[in-house]
Amino acid sequence: MGLVGAEGAGTGGRVTISEIARQAGVSVPTVSRVVNGRSDVSPQTRARVEDLLRRHGYRRRPAAPGTRAALLDLVFDDLDSPWAVEIIRGVEEAAHAAGTGTVVSAIHGRSGDARQWMRNLRSRASDGVILVTSSLDPPLHEELHILGVPLVVVDPAGSPALDAPTIGAANWSGGMAATAHLLSLGHRRIGLIAGPPRLLCSRARLDGYRAALESAGVPPDASLVVPGDFRPESGFSACHILLDLPEPPTALFAASDGMALGAIEALRRRGLRVPQDMSVVGFDDLPEVRWSAPPLTTVRQPLADMGGLAVRTVLGLTRGEQPDSPRVELGTELVVRASTAPPA
Repeated sequence: MGLVGAEGAGTGGRVTISEIARQAGVSVPTVSRVVNGRSDVSPQTRARVEDLLRRHGYRRRPAAPGTRAALLDLVFDDLDSPWAVEIIRGVEEAAHAAGTGTVVSAIHGRSGDARQWMRNLRSRASDGVILVTSSLDPPLHEELHILGVPLVVVDPAGSPALDAPTIGAANWSGGMAATAHLLSLGHRRIGLIAGPPRLLCSRARLDGYRAALESAGVPPDASLVVPGDFRPESGFSACHILLDLPEPPTALFAASDGMALGAIEALRRRGLRVPQDMSVVGFDDLPEVRWSAPPLTTVRQPLADMGGLAVRTVLGLTRGEQPDSPRVELGTELVVRASTAPPA
């Protein structure tokens, strides 16, 4: 059993579970035991905690084992990419099939936005949360736990939370496959436009790139790795940096399709052709890259499937079912199109 929170009628403002514990003179786990109806709390303590819960507008969530969730929260760091649209598509399809509604939010990496989202979540009594490439401050994560709201993380930003199942793609093998493909065509100077280093998926793709070079006996060159942020603009800028090297690469692996498209535009403005003058590989296999000029060779990650699996996992948690594994990685696949060829 969890809690549904509201603005504190008796205090004129919302308080956290930690604040209720402080006012009651008890620990946060003690508040959790009261909420969940545990017997190992003295009657005096229970009465004091329940009085504070009532005063602050908290009420028990009427969730019993086997009850189907009616509303899920889907939370992104940002929503300004086709990548997010594919995740949403998978979540919506799976949630609709389960008769469950979805609320989509973006917190933009700002603690104020995250706190506002938490206030909104408490007022609408969501039954589960799917967090995508974002992280919550420990107090907010703790509050989700105390409220009894199950959490599933898709592509965790940092080290996965030990008490939350995570879902991702095989980023390391995808990065290795993209680089190995370029090596098989005869390229030896392969540039990488990397993703944000704070993200696990970015670091895994970089590690796969390095592993492929090492397997082929190609010494890594730090000057060939330029960071980006997954957006086309960063791919455009990073490509210019690589082209300005004394010895530019003959091929590029961009850690997202967006950055790959930005790089192709930079090449076009330099009067260079893809793949005749430079081969380019992306990562994601977004729908639009099949229609780029030329169609983009890329690593397909099953974004919609990741979203669908997140829904099924969080719905299972609402029924008291634990996933078989706390970390699930879905397979990636190299899709070869017309943007790669042997070096000129």
